[in-house]
Amino acid sequence: MLAGVRRIYDKRELTDGKRILVDRLWPRGVKKSTQNLDDWFKDVAPSDDLRKWFDHDPGKWEEFKKKYREELVGNRKFEELVKLAGESDVTLVYASKDTEHNNAVALAEFVRERLAS
Repeated sequence: MLAGVRRIYDKRELTDGKRILVDRLWPRGVKKSTQNLDDWFKDVAPSDDLRKWFDHDPGKWEEFKKKYREELVGNRKFEELVKLAGESDVTLVYASKDTEHNNAVALAEFVRERLAS
């Protein structure tokens, strides 16, 4: 089950399950050795072009989600993530300051939809 989304800077919770970073770039100022992550699925992150176009602009949110969903069609890592979330608790981890308009929030929505169908 998808436990939710959490910023990489947030404290790990007992309910997090497997924590998977879903950003294409490693977060600034964060040492890989100090983070409590189970995996890094950078291949499910939006393309660089889409990420730069979106630029965390809430006015582009709905269009961003549409384009991001299109990028995930046929993405093996996305399919792996859906399968993993169907088998165990998973928390999607991200670095964005915007907690409402980021790829992890959109990705969580997509995963939940797939698990429900």
